[in-house]
Amino acid sequence: MESRVDFVRKESALQPIETSDFNEEKITMSNEIVRAPDNAPPPPPEYPVDQVVFTPPIDIFETAEGLVLQADLPGVSSESLELQIQDNKLSLFGKVALPVPPNARLIHQEYQIGHFLRSFILSDEVDHERISAKLNQGVLEVVLPRLPKPEPRRIQIQSD
Repeated sequence: MESRVDFVRKESALQPIETSDFNEEKITMSNEIVRAPDNAPPPPPEYPVDQVVFTPPIDIFETAEGLVLQADLPGVSSESLELQIQDNKLSLFGKVALPVPPNARLIHQEYQIGHFLRSFILSDEVDHERISAKLNQGVLEVVLPRLPKPEPRRIQIQSD
C-alpha cells in the first residue's frame, strides 16, 4: 500500500527555507576559563541580530484525519513562538531567551543557543481553517487535517 506522503508536497517536504547567509563558526573546546575584564560592559539584554538559527528536527505522522508534525524546540515558549500559514507555506519561528540572569555576565559557555526556523509547503488537501497547534515542554505538535472530500451529487440537466 502506498504512503500518502504527498499530503506535504514531496519536492519541498522537509526542506527548510533559506534563512540568511551566515557563516557557521567552528567551536574550539577548552577546559580553560577565560574571564572578562572587570570593566567589561554587561551583555545586551537580547540576542544580537546575527543570532544562530537552527533547523529543528521534525517528525511527521499520518493519521486517518490528516498529518501531525512534531518539532523539538527546547527553550521556546508559546509566547516566543510564531506559527503562520501564507500561500500554502507553513512557517514556524521560535525565539529562545538568553539564559543569563539579570545583572550577570556570561564568562564561559560550552553549548550554543539559537532560534529555530522551519517551513513546509502544504498541499491543497490541508484544511487551513482547522489547523491546530500546542506546545508542551519544548515539543510543538501541529495537526494538519485534510479537507473533507466532497460528497457525490447529482447534477440537474436543463433543457430548452
